Amino acid sequence: MTILIVDDSKAMRMIIQRTMKKCDLGNPTVVEACDGKEGLAKVSECNPDLVLSDWNMPEMNGLEFLKAVRESGNQVTFGFVTTECTDDVRGTAKEAGAEFFITKPFTPEKFEAELKLHVQV
Repeated sequence: MTILIVDDSKAMRMIIQRTMKKCDLGNPTVVEACDGKEGLAKVSECNPDLVLSDWNMPEMNGLEFLKAVRESGNQVTFGFVTTECTDDVRGTAKEAGAEFFITKPFTPEKFEAELKLHVQV
């Protein structure tokens, strides 16, 4: 399994990786990107099984990134790991093709539970 983590914060990408190690996900290959623009290139390059993206990022935000991924025809499992969690944001993201949201701050238990609902490991 290959997981792409897209977040403009290096610290948050490290926290997500550390949290994933506490989850029962096997031993996935993790690829990182610092914004949606780089994430889009990484999706084409490594064809991940799962994308975990922040919502607010420079260059190309998470929603723009998700839309670009879907417009390219890629149906990779896509979830947001973000502080943005209003009903409007969730609705907009779901319409664009997001499968799930993990709200920051999160616990390893919440993270794992959400992934197990949407990702086959």
